[in-house]
Amino acid sequence: MHMAIPRIGIGMDASVTPLRHGGLSLVQTTDFFYPLVDDPYMMGKIACSNVLSDLYAMGVTECDNMLMLLGVSTKMTEKERDVVVPLIMRGFKDAAVEAGTNVTGGQTVVNPWCTIGGVATTICQPNEYIVPDNAVVGDVLVLTKPLGTQVAVNAHQWLDIPERWNRIKLVVSDEDIRKAYQRAMDSMARLNRTAARLMHKYNAHGATDVTGFGLLGHAQTLAKNQKNEVSFVIHNLPVIAKMAAVAKACGNMFHLLQGNAAETSGGLLICLPREQAAAYCKDIEKQEGYQSWIIGIVEKGNRTARVIDKPRVIEVPAKEKDGELW
Repeated sequence: MHMAIPRIGIGMDASVTPLRHGGLSLVQTTDFFYPLVDDPYMMGKIACSNVLSDLYAMGVTECDNMLMLLGVSTKMTEKERDVVVPLIMRGFKDAAVEAGTNVTGGQTVVNPWCTIGGVATTICQPNEYIVPDNAVVGDVLVLTKPLGTQVAVNAHQWLDIPERWNRIKLVVSDEDIRKAYQRAMDSMARLNRTAARLMHKYNAHGATDVTGFGLLGHAQTLAKNQKNEVSFVIHNLPVIAKMAAVAKACGNMFHLLQGNAAETSGGLLICLPREQAAAYCKDIEKQEGYQSWIIGIVEKGNRTARVIDKPRVIEVPAKEKDGELW
């Protein structure tokens, strides 16, 4: 009697379908969204990273194939289209190549909005993915990218809107905002592939990627899918430098410190055995040069997640280095 392969469907990050070919599963995900940065090339990269992120959240590190979904805006002039669209496509393709995969097809439509997204597909053996339902009491929660991308992107747009800018210029300089925006773009375009690879090495009990529903939304979905009676409690919020102050100056419109600010192409939120977590963070920093953080704990509970009342905000990076992003 062979072990039945779990079928994972809607609700978690990728769908896992057992195949009729001995012991293999099809792991597949799709995603698309609208431009949120003003650099078309970076937009393509961010979109591709975001699609792949759902595979990486399952601990899958190899993607066999990608399709690109492109909506070309009717509102663009022909000249704008000829410049912008190839750049978006190149960004998407370059991120795919960086992930060790290829874009082999897709679909392009003309519609009022510019959209970019895709499909990522891979065929896996059971040991290649980590079913995200094995958190146990005593695990800790690790986050692999800082929060605050939505705040940074919005603040950057406000540089040109005086009544918005006047509210936040008391707490940040325009130079701070430009740097935060660069950091947000760099973070969103970064693949979660190394994070996924190390999940296997350090015995992760499950993960999800933090995107549009914010840290808390994704933590709640992950908690709801656990086999054991556990809950997640988040104590620390790593945030792109100065963005917590900006969020506060906007009268909490982002709900950043409540864990509800939307993130795009955010990090992986991973349940790790407590004794492995520090080593995981150290290893990812050694390989990638980017920090990860232990942000919370897994305790006994009824499959919920919460952020404590006064979470500790960790400024990322802790100190500015001239000419360096992080």
